Amino acid sequence: MFKTLLNFISGTALVLTLSATSGQAQDVIRQQSCDISGYTAAIDSIKQYYGERGFSLLREASMTMESEYEMPIVMPMTQGTWYQFVFIGDPTSRLYEVRMYDYSEKEVIFKQNKWGDVDGNIINFDYVPKFTEMHMIKPVQVNKKKKKLCGYVMLFKRTAPPGEEKK
Repeated sequence: MFKTLLNFISGTALVLTLSATSGQAQDVIRQQSCDISGYTAAIDSIKQYYGERGFSLLREASMTMESEYEMPIVMPMTQGTWYQFVFIGDPTSRLYEVRMYDYSEKEVIFKQNKWGDVDGNIINFDYVPKFTEMHMIKPVQVNKKKKKLCGYVMLFKRTAPPGEEKK
């Protein structure tokens, strides 16, 4: 009888633990793609520009974003490799920011554009990591008229040595 009661309590505790774990998993932010039809000309010209300068496209993604909320992107980066990161935000947003953090959560890049700036809704920067480790990139945009926004990110890696760019 005591053994049966002990098994029942253990089983109930296990079920409750699994239920609590699955309930917490629902709070995870999932990246969802969005309609990039208004961005294709800019995307194509940026790809061509960096391709002609010896960079290869590593990753690209469209993502649904919410105004004023960062969308974290985690990427492995190799020490000494030259990377170029590009973020394209919704043209109607008023503010665009990208922050990059290394594995120790130290901010290594901060870029901000405002509506009306020369670069407008496109933020780009180059980066050469000091260590081979994961990096977190957090783009955010602020739009007072729309809550759901579309963003597009691209990460390029330098593959041709300097001076050997495609012409």
